[in-house]
Amino acid sequence: MKKICFLLLMAACSLTANAQLLTNKKAYSRADSLRGMLTPLRTCYDINYYHLDVKINIEEKSVSGSNEFAFTATQDFTNLQFDLFENLQIEKVVYKGASIPFTREFNAVFLTFPKAIKKGAKDKFTVFYGGNPVVAKNPPWDGGFIFKKDKGGNPFVSVACQGLGASVWWPTKDHQSDEVDSMLISISVPKDLNEVSNGRLRNIVDKPDGYRQHNWFVSNPINNYNVTFYIGKYAHWTDNFAGEDGNLTIDYWSLKEDSAKARPHWDADVKPMLKAFEHWFGPYPWYKDGFKLVQAPHLGMEHQSAVAYGNQFKKGYLGGDMSGTGHGLKWDYITVHEAGHEWFANNVTTKDIADMWVHEGFTTYSEALFTEYTQGKKAGEEYVIGLRRGIGNRTPMIGPYNVNVEGSGDMYPKGANLIHTIRQLVNNDEKFRQILRGINKTFYHTTTTSEAVEKYIIKQSGLKLDKVFDQYLRYSKIPVLEYKINNGELSYRWITDVKDFDMPVKVSLKADEYTLISPTNDWKTTKIDASVNMDSFKTEPNFYVKVKKGE
Repeated sequence: MKKICFLLLMAACSLTANAQLLTNKKAYSRADSLRGMLTPLRTCYDINYYHLDVKINIEEKSVSGSNEFAFTATQDFTNLQFDLFENLQIEKVVYKGASIPFTREFNAVFLTFPKAIKKGAKDKFTVFYGGNPVVAKNPPWDGGFIFKKDKGGNPFVSVACQGLGASVWWPTKDHQSDEVDSMLISISVPKDLNEVSNGRLRNIVDKPDGYRQHNWFVSNPINNYNVTFYIGKYAHWTDNFAGEDGNLTIDYWSLKEDSAKARPHWDADVKPMLKAFEHWFGPYPWYKDGFKLVQAPHLGMEHQSAVAYGNQFKKGYLGGDMSGTGHGLKWDYITVHEAGHEWFANNVTTKDIADMWVHEGFTTYSEALFTEYTQGKKAGEEYVIGLRRGIGNRTPMIGPYNVNVEGSGDMYPKGANLIHTIRQLVNNDEKFRQILRGINKTFYHTTTTSEAVEKYIIKQSGLKLDKVFDQYLRYSKIPVLEYKINNGELSYRWITDVKDFDMPVKVSLKADEYTLISPTNDWKTTKIDASVNMDSFKTEPNFYVKVKKGE
């Protein structure tokens, strides 16, 4: 996320644009399949509730405690899989008051129950564990536990684990497809420190060992990579937002040493952001759990209802504009982008991270929509077009399935420009807005797939977009419009990987004027004004395509 030298880093921004691990693997192992595959040992049970109850020992950089799994059986079974990184020790697994056997393979754990659990039965077991979790080398991309100190030397500790997996620090069914319905997060930390997690604080309980247990309840479905904690010397203040679903509570948590600058900085962006995103996407999805913005010892992450913030209270992206237009310097990138994920990633979540473009493409486009809402449509268009300088078009945006690997980092700027191009094809801003709101309503609090989202957009738009999605998502290259101009006639065709590609596009058949044409992979011709020649011919900039002179 560090864009200090823009000309150098824009070439790589697709790899470092946001808070995810974006390393593509070329060869996949048994360990990858155990992590990424939905086998019967995972689909046999549906997670209903977790109670994660752990103690964080900052001096030892360790975690210890338990997690209760409450579930509904989706079929008869005697064995299941959950996940915990192999460097963490399992002390025991307790079922109906007794320890039950388990085996481990890589980061997967396999339980054997004393008798079959029948389909439809509700049951539970508890895993007791401990050890030293992976310490992040470059959070949030290379994730794990994060141990830092504030300027006063006080502990400043958190975790970021998207891509790597929540099982890096707690036992869980570590697959994005199954979100727990609700969760109690109990985190014990030294009594002189504050601790913040997702959801709402129920109570704080003093422990006899100089620790205090902070109990946070999440009443909405939550993906396990979003489960988090923040430990430090925090200042806390509150506000309210009159939103579409009523009163939304806002909680701010900054380090005490930074509270004076945090207050006005966050005040400038948070309510305008909430207003803009409710306009475009529909109601904030987590009214029951509230909205929190929490200063973190890393750049940022979309932790549900407890968004991680580490942008140093600067406008833009650490003081710079990822679009190169100047529009991004008028708001805080991390506040807007990571909060945008509350709708796309946290509300609408893909089952497999291979489809993560749904999270990142729509959320990156949310930056343009926020810019449009606050600065005007022209500024929003310029912003998203400016992001194209960070697109590499080297590998597809959709990655390989079932091995826990996402697609190209192009999913951020290229995903946004795909959505912007589709907006041009819809050619009705209100209809487009209702499609965005409809996605959040249709897939509300669920996990889904890229294919399902694509089909929804196709149905609601009434457009033939299947080949458009295929070319932009499943191939590395974007459509190339090849053209020739001879004797007042334009010849044109698409060059694409997808056969029978027929996306309409606006072109300059007359100087300073754009007309919609419907190219295919076969040559077509039409009249063109004498004011346009081979060098001045162009496509309308809001369409993300390339043009090529024919011979």
